[in-house]
Amino acid sequence: MAVPLPLSAEYNDFLRGLKERIRKAQSQAVLAVNRELVLLYWQIGQEILHRQRQQGWGAKVIDQLAKDLGREFPEMQGFSSRNLKYMRAFAEAYPDAGIVQAVLAQITWYHNIALLEKLKAPEERLWYAYKTAEQGWSRNVMVLQIESELYQRQGGAITNFRQVLPAPQSELLQQMIKDPYNFAFLTLEQDRLERTIEKALIEHIRDFLLELGVGFAFIGSQYVLEVSGREYRLDLLFYHVRLHCYVVIDLKTGEFEPAFSGQMNFYVAAVDNLLRSSQDEPTIGIILCKSKDKTIVEYALQGLQKPIGVSTYRLGSELPEQLQTILPTVAQLEVELNTVITDIPGEPHAESSA
Repeated sequence: MAVPLPLSAEYNDFLRGLKERIRKAQSQAVLAVNRELVLLYWQIGQEILHRQRQQGWGAKVIDQLAKDLGREFPEMQGFSSRNLKYMRAFAEAYPDAGIVQAVLAQITWYHNIALLEKLKAPEERLWYAYKTAEQGWSRNVMVLQIESELYQRQGGAITNFRQVLPAPQSELLQQMIKDPYNFAFLTLEQDRLERTIEKALIEHIRDFLLELGVGFAFIGSQYVLEVSGREYRLDLLFYHVRLHCYVVIDLKTGEFEPAFSGQMNFYVAAVDNLLRSSQDEPTIGIILCKSKDKTIVEYALQGLQKPIGVSTYRLGSELPEQLQTILPTVAQLEVELNTVITDIPGEPHAESSA
């Protein structure tokens, strides 16, 4: 019986590196196959379109084509009559091969079908396709984001970012903040206290991270900062691993009040002085209120030197009944997010939306 050799730390590092390279190669191979498949389907759709326009082909020809291709390639499941019609619709929706190669071939065919079914505007479809490729959304998570109207909510907060930050960073941060935030996974009553909402968000931290967007890493709730011998508690503290900055979130159950911005300005200054390192970008503050008046918010942010944004949120109990039935349960959402995290080679399984 062979005796296993003692393994050194160097060997373990070598083995770990090989595993990561193999997983990366597997992932790249899957992406390459998917890319070629989407391009093939687009080309087939273009050919069908061309012949329908030039030779007047009807639906019966597509049905016959499906039978013939199925007979020739019985191991392939993608040549049904229904899927051939999707290929035609796909080619008609995206006549530019460059866009297909650069964006749409980076997501699966089933993602693309969902975009065709759920959205009419080309710019919205491309935006969701790009975000899906960038953030690794599963098809179900992408559909959830479409139904929660993420495209309309992205970048809608009132901020002073353009006044206090350089152009590249201010634009990135502006697009990062949504308005309103959709806390549909919370089914709380309207008169709940801020601490109750905060506690519920922490209990559903994975859902909260998904709604915040890619890059947020949770640091703590009721995070204590000591200034001149006095303790101050931040409702929620995050670090954005892509933008390299701390993010302070303050929850308010009522309408925005001017005093909120002064309080947040103090919190951001404290984090900058006590936590921020020389490698970090300036800390930003996000005030989440039940409602806000645009003019009052703009006046309150004028003259402040710290980057602060003001957004609203909505709870599950406030959503239309039809949308509540469409949205997945908390358990379903956690499964989807776990799938996304598990499918990323070498990705640490931490409470982060990075």
